[in-house]
Amino acid sequence: MTLACLIGLGADAAALQRRLASLRVGPFAIEARPHSDGGFAGLQVNVNVPGGLSHAHRRRDDILALIADADLPDAARRLSAAVFTRLAEAEAKVHGTTAADVHFHEVGAVDSVVDIVGACTALCALGVDRVAVGPFPQGRGARGGAHGVMPIPAPATVELLTGFDVVQTDEPFELVTPTGAALLTTWARSLAADGPAVEGVMRASAVGIGHQKLSARPNLLRARLIESRPREAQRDECLVLECNLDDTVPELLGSLAERLMRDGALDVFTTPVHMKKQRPGCLLTVLCRPEDRDRLIDLVFAESTTFGIREYAARRTVLTRRHVAVNTPYGGVRVKVGAWKGHDITRAPEHDDCARLAAERGVPVRAVYEAALRAM
Repeated sequence: MTLACLIGLGADAAALQRRLASLRVGPFAIEARPHSDGGFAGLQVNVNVPGGLSHAHRRRDDILALIADADLPDAARRLSAAVFTRLAEAEAKVHGTTAADVHFHEVGAVDSVVDIVGACTALCALGVDRVAVGPFPQGRGARGGAHGVMPIPAPATVELLTGFDVVQTDEPFELVTPTGAALLTTWARSLAADGPAVEGVMRASAVGIGHQKLSARPNLLRARLIESRPREAQRDECLVLECNLDDTVPELLGSLAERLMRDGALDVFTTPVHMKKQRPGCLLTVLCRPEDRDRLIDLVFAESTTFGIREYAARRTVLTRRHVAVNTPYGGVRVKVGAWKGHDITRAPEHDDCARLAAERGVPVRAVYEAALRAM
């Protein structure tokens, strides 16, 4: 249904087919056809596998290797890997194992791999740089699966939707699958809108229609493509979480900072401080959205030695920002541009792009960075 929405918004199904063939998961064909449900017209997508032999059991690392070797845009490769990693972490928590040891059953099948990587590739092809999602509908009852009878929502879905808004329905069906939950929640966090909810000019809308016939509602997913309206600045409320640390190994602080940013923190930094008895230590500061508070506090307690975390509300004024792709002698680089009162005042090449190109071309990162600034 997600892939159907993105094709409906303008992603080229034939181009996706060609790109995804490089995954080397075996033959398949993406079929998109008009369909309707409950009076709503839209698209329904099938990933057809010859002979139906699609149910290979794959580990996370097997799928990540397929993605790494495929001919995909870098952004699509990173987003696809993030979705499977998040899904593996959820399954691992449910089954009491590690993400590396999780065996994907239905999700490891050819059609599911094509669904997930195809959706990420289509999203990037549309040039989407921010994603917002509404409340997730919850079905009730139970369904059969690779592990026998499973409650609805599936345990992995419950884990993936933790921290997101949900609404309960009377439908005795699975309305949000682990695959759908992994896609949308990863996008919502990895491509989160800065400041207030996404607003602007609606350029297109599309409806993806599912295969299950529901009891009292059409089985559809609706997506809207919105072109953000430039604003002088964005103002919002955030939380500041902080704690003093003097007995946490520095390397652990580094990995904690990376985890916090990956899990939705707006910013993470440390400040050298002198604590009681003049012990050297550091002040860990985390900026976050109020809705991410509980998850990030859990992470700080789990990954550091602190006995307490202070928190207070803060107001931010942030520049209107956008990404511009520029060409340099070393390759393409994304540059983040910040505007204030109608004028571009800040330009920052994305370090990851510069570092990757520098490694590929054997030149200093600074050379790529300065070339990107000149190209602006």
